[in-house]
Amino acid sequence: MSVQMFDDIVKSLKAENEDVLKEHGLDDKDVTFIKELIEGAKTSEWTYEGRDEEKSFLYEIVANKQNGIDVDKWDYFARDCHHLGIRNSFDHQRLLKFARVCEVDGRNRICFRDKEADNVYDMFRTRYTLHRQAYQHKICNIIEDMFSEALVLADRDLHEGKPEDMLKISEAIKTAEDYSKLTDEIFEQISSSTSDNLKESRDILNKIVRRKLPKFVGEARLTEKNISKEELKKTWKAAVQKYKPTDPTVSLNADDLPVYVVDLDHGMKEQNPIEKVYFYSKRKPNEASAIKDYQLSSFLPKRFNEGLVRVYYKRTDGNKEEEMKKVEEAEKCFQIWCASNFELH
Repeated sequence: MSVQMFDDIVKSLKAENEDVLKEHGLDDKDVTFIKELIEGAKTSEWTYEGRDEEKSFLYEIVANKQNGIDVDKWDYFARDCHHLGIRNSFDHQRLLKFARVCEVDGRNRICFRDKEADNVYDMFRTRYTLHRQAYQHKICNIIEDMFSEALVLADRDLHEGKPEDMLKISEAIKTAEDYSKLTDEIFEQISSSTSDNLKESRDILNKIVRRKLPKFVGEARLTEKNISKEELKKTWKAAVQKYKPTDPTVSLNADDLPVYVVDLDHGMKEQNPIEKVYFYSKRKPNEASAIKDYQLSSFLPKRFNEGLVRVYYKRTDGNKEEEMKKVEEAEKCFQIWCASNFELH
């Protein structure tokens, strides 16, 4: 979509002034290059038209598919850590001072001084921390789920009474022009609507605003054994049905206790991202290779991804005291269910 939007901008500028690129020292090849930078290098074969293969390192700056070290991350690390009050131990300015281009396996790549290996790892750790404490936070996840549900319910009815050719929310991704009009304003459009067809969506958004959110029951880390989301849901449902509440006035319903699975990693699934980064030494600044194990801190993790299993109590429209009793019983059931399968958190 970023590429489509950039394309639209260039076309609109050319429509006003055919020589606009030339006036800024650019040509169509540069436009192609910028779009390729946005998408990033994806294949080992050189199929790009914006620059020759000797300039391959340029494709690692904006969207680095090789190892994930790119300015896109550095930008949101600095911004989000600042606004969220999360410490950013990664020093991008220092890393830039020790960055240079070296030839590795016949291709020019951006490489770093070997003593910066820990700083590079801090970058991947910062990414994990932001996902763990912010982007995939237990409350953030459930609000995101609620908002998604509200949008799906509103999809067909948001433009009730408007021209037939007006797009649904889900169709706004077809062109960059339509997509650019799909802004945060949609939250207020639904909330302030009086349409009966939008009542369900409106109620969900109202719960978000009033913080009437599903109650968090518990979280566990998945162990290394492979288990599907379907299997998790099946065993959890069976555990709820089998569980006998300690409070005889309470009964649990698995439909009110959905299971969510969150995947966290250091940017490359189960792989150690450091293995894809090339380093040079002070004595041989033009020769780069992957870092050796003995050069890395022994404090680094052995695994670089994990799955979190979360359960919530979804009903928030009943008696508060009854809700808390059900959440307490659900927590006990969750503990029993996790005991033999997961590492409790």
